[in-house]
Amino acid sequence: MKHLMSPLDFTTQELDRLFDLANDIETDPNKYAHICEGKILATCFYEPSTRTRLSFESAMIRLGGRVIGFSDAASSSAAKGESVSDTIRVISCYADICAMRHPKEGAPMVAAEKSQIPVINAGDGGHQHPTQTLTDLLTIRSLKGRLGDFTIGLCGDLKFGRTVHSLINALVRYDNIRFLFISPEELRVPDYITDMLRSKGISYSEVIRLEDVMPQLDLLYMTRVQKERFFNEEDYVRLKDFYILDTAKLALAREDMLVLHPLPRVNEISVEVDSDPRAAYFRQAQYGVYVRMALILTLLGLA
Repeated sequence: MKHLMSPLDFTTQELDRLFDLANDIETDPNKYAHICEGKILATCFYEPSTRTRLSFESAMIRLGGRVIGFSDAASSSAAKGESVSDTIRVISCYADICAMRHPKEGAPMVAAEKSQIPVINAGDGGHQHPTQTLTDLLTIRSLKGRLGDFTIGLCGDLKFGRTVHSLINALVRYDNIRFLFISPEELRVPDYITDMLRSKGISYSEVIRLEDVMPQLDLLYMTRVQKERFFNEEDYVRLKDFYILDTAKLALAREDMLVLHPLPRVNEISVEVDSDPRAAYFRQAQYGVYVRMALILTLLGLA
């Protein structure tokens, strides 16, 4: 039985097969419409979510399966003090596969150790968000035609952003990728990330002004400043609008650059950018459904 705790749980060859499957689902969804009939996905979300939870549920329903679960810790037995270990033991009696989001780092791993069914980490604190990373990789591969040989700028909250940390760790396995980290000093990428890049001899730069690097980028990965990760309101208010991508800044970019964003968007991308063909974040959300469909099939041994 295989779980997904980190994007690194799959080799690059396994990821290629997963992405090929996702692209086939995109091309011919009817072929996969009944494969999961009789199967049940449990979505155990101890933390609020729109895209991740609904995309998992959409994925399972599109495969012909059913969904049970909860969308808030307050509506689960966690409110009564039940442990994650006990919850997953019970869920294993009810479902065939589980997607779990939890504010505490490592909680899905604890669940996987006690589970009788495959567990997917749907985000744990500021640590990992592997299915978002799979979404990002599929989007890049589908729209750019490759994973490798590009310069990517990651902009915004690089300190607390689990999507950023997961994506960096996944991309270092591909060739000729240069990272540009764009953030205020207070939200710099953690030292363990830059230490890892240096140890692997991978090129990176850290800058504060987005405008200074726009012409260099093949991909721009915007992130929001996450209010829920801050210890005080004052720091959040001071930093929340530090970066706003608008059409003036986008005019500095290459014609084939792509703008990605894990969503939700707050103020960091102006709505005027949405109509630009380089804005790929809503297509990215669609790829999130395809890759989760492919992941469910793979972990259930149905593909």
